[in-house]
Amino acid sequence: MATPGIDLPPGEARPTGPPGAGGVVAVEPAPVEATGTGKLASQVARGIEAEVVRRGWPVGLSLGSEMDLRERFGVSRSVLREAVRLVEHHQVARMRRGPNGGLFVTAPDTGPATRAMVIYLEYVGTTVSDLLQARVLLEPLAAGLAAERITEEGIDRLRAALAAEVDRLDEPGIRSQDALHVLLAELSGNPVLRLFVDVLTRLTTRYAHTSQRTPKTRVRAAKVDSHTEHSAVAAAVIAGEGARAQTRLTRHLQAVAAWIAENRVRRVPRGPAAPGTAEPATGPVEGPRAKLAEVVAARIQDEIAQQGWPVGAVLGSEADLLARYRISRAVLREAVRLLEHHAVARMRRGPGGGLVVTRPDPQASIATMALHLEYRKVTRDDLRVVRDAVELGVLAAVVDRHTDPEVGRRLSAAVRWPSEGPADDPAKPDAFHTELAELSGNPVLALFLRIITELFRRHTAVQDEPPPGDEAAGEVEKFHQRILDAILAGDTGLARHRMRRHLEAVTSWWH
Repeated sequence: MATPGIDLPPGEARPTGPPGAGGVVAVEPAPVEATGTGKLASQVARGIEAEVVRRGWPVGLSLGSEMDLRERFGVSRSVLREAVRLVEHHQVARMRRGPNGGLFVTAPDTGPATRAMVIYLEYVGTTVSDLLQARVLLEPLAAGLAAERITEEGIDRLRAALAAEVDRLDEPGIRSQDALHVLLAELSGNPVLRLFVDVLTRLTTRYAHTSQRTPKTRVRAAKVDSHTEHSAVAAAVIAGEGARAQTRLTRHLQAVAAWIAENRVRRVPRGPAAPGTAEPATGPVEGPRAKLAEVVAARIQDEIAQQGWPVGAVLGSEADLLARYRISRAVLREAVRLLEHHAVARMRRGPGGGLVVTRPDPQASIATMALHLEYRKVTRDDLRVVRDAVELGVLAAVVDRHTDPEVGRRLSAAVRWPSEGPADDPAKPDAFHTELAELSGNPVLALFLRIITELFRRHTAVQDEPPPGDEAAGEVEKFHQRILDAILAGDTGLARHRMRRHLEAVTSWWH
């Protein structure tokens, strides 16, 4: 039964894991350090998740009973159970109790990944303009790939999505009818594009609040215009005309940006909900099977975002939060563990203590997104296509700032392949690219690039070939310097040409 004060998602009960035991997977425990229950549990969770990825994500397979896992990792029941909560939160596996129970590998949805990105991008002050800039960069690419790969099943799905839009024309409120945008990304066959576009559309809907004074007739007219453009894009995709699909979708997204700029109102930060009211979360909660603690954690995070993310502020004592959300102590403590995992807030004990707002760590978003894409069997070619689009997009933005002394200073310092650290560290050549992304001023693109870099790093870590040596390092530095020279000259075309050649060379080294 749901706890009073918090509504569980429809049909929610305590999850019991997927049917079918399959066999027992022997999980090789990662080395752990006695550094506190939370950190120890995180290390155990990472060890379990890494093993699932290494074995090809065998959905339905048992990883062992609670006793098996405790003995394997050499940890207490409380540490293991906290680790299992994190693994369940990422939807990597779920604990099933009773006879023949154990920890079973599950098939995740995009919920935890998108939620992790919402947390970080809200904190860094992402704007609707940032989101739409990223959408204009990636969605036409998805439409072009969809036109190349469209099947009759895909045609049926596109036409069904268009028909559903017509049915929603008279619904109240303004929605950008983004289901078709996500479907196009799915039909592209590229799981990286699919996940990134899903994140972008969800965040756009989350941020694009419109004035209640906007006439209903104007809202409906906007929906009709959107449907007309969607129909034109879909027709081009169905006909296999990728260039036309890209052009129409770019124009449509630019119109969406203009409409939002004209009609959007800023969200007004407000204080916490009154005790017992527990307002619905405005962001995506982790799927229909989300546990009560995940719902509570999502709502606390929403409250923090609505207050402007006041780092250091105390949201209330444990007793205050129990009364506000009408939940048990066990549920609250599990919700707090999730908030601490994403560095959203932490519980401070003692006099004057309570739940304290903290600075989110982007690594939580990066790791969660990378984990989900591992499940989707992302390939290096998938990564390359999206990386090239993001890299060239941020490059153009940096060239626009070429007279800013900070651009030359930071990029000059990042040109060289770092000499410190292990010689085979595959992340070495990324400093220059990371600085480019940061200097673009778009936190969405910067985070996307870090996720792609992390996935390339994971792929590289398991390859048989030795990493590039000193000769390749010298070539990297030369490429970086030539790109920097073009940037400082304000020559966008030459900078893009040199970046393309550099990315082609880097890709060849990692095959």
